Amino acid sequence: MATSNDLLIKQRSVIEFLAAEGCSAANIHARIKTVYGEMCISDCAVRKWVRVFKGEDPRETILRDRKRSGRPFRHRSWLIKRKLTA
Repeated sequence: MATSNDLLIKQRSVIEFLAAEGCSAANIHARIKTVYGEMCISDCAVRKWVRVFKGEDPRETILRDRKRSGRPFRHRSWLIKRKLTA
C-alpha cells in the first residue's frame, strides 16, 4: 500500500505533466480528484504546484520535499528509549 508521501509525489508528477500540456489548475484538480477521490490534494495545493512547475525548467524540478532545518515535527519516545538502552 502506498504511503501518503508516495501519493503526494504521484499527484505532483501528474500535475507537472498536465501543466506542461497547458491544462488549467482547476482542470488538473478535477482530473486528479476523479482518480484519487478523498486522497486528492487540495485545489490550493494544485494551484501552487502548477505555478512552481510552469516557472521552472522541467529537467530541474524536484518532486520530493526538500529537507528542512529546525526542530522535528514530532518525536517517538519509544524509539529514543530503545536507543538509550541499547
